[in-house]
Amino acid sequence: MINNATEETSSRNGLRAYPRALPQPVISVLRACSRATSRLLWQVRWRGTENIPDQGGLIIVANHQTYIDPFWVGALVKRPVRFLAWDEAFGWPVVGKALRWLGAWPLQVEKSDPTAIKRSLRWLRDGGAVVMFPEGGRGNPDGSLGRFKPGAVRMALESGVPILPVTIRGGERVWPNTMRVPRLGRQVEVIYHPLIKVEQLENEDVRECARRESERLSKIVASAL
Repeated sequence: MINNATEETSSRNGLRAYPRALPQPVISVLRACSRATSRLLWQVRWRGTENIPDQGGLIIVANHQTYIDPFWVGALVKRPVRFLAWDEAFGWPVVGKALRWLGAWPLQVEKSDPTAIKRSLRWLRDGGAVVMFPEGGRGNPDGSLGRFKPGAVRMALESGVPILPVTIRGGERVWPNTMRVPRLGRQVEVIYHPLIKVEQLENEDVRECARRESERLSKIVASAL
């Protein structure tokens, strides 16, 4: 199981090195603050939390409407979590450093990014959790899903870990991609669905499997919108 010693110890000591983040106890406090703030500003409710496993490699997949989504998704997850985030955001003042402190790793969303993928696979095999947004960017202003890219499913196939589908309902009313700042007072629900295990059918190639299972994943997430 992932712990802070593993995350922060240099590979010179025989452990796999990961980019440093804030200590887990600090992140736990920040998550509690995030829950309280979200309830106050957007009346956020979380459902299906019994579906969140406490340990073991896990890919958490959600729809994406706002820049607040990672906080909403991770608020009820009581374990170290890493987020794959748009690499350009790491160059923004203040935001870039905050992303690193909170455990985000840069991902080039417009092309294959082997560094981010290899790091995430190591993290998953070491028992960590990774949050991904398969739409690749913020979704449609009406809340409908964009097409899911197959990266999350491919990663699940390679690592052998389950996927936790998550639906964020109402995020488009808070901060659609047509607005610069979020609205207040809109109601939001975060729904954690039962775990799914992606499996390759007999005589099915990886590309076809990733397409089929991505469509299945998309339907599960869309079912609660």
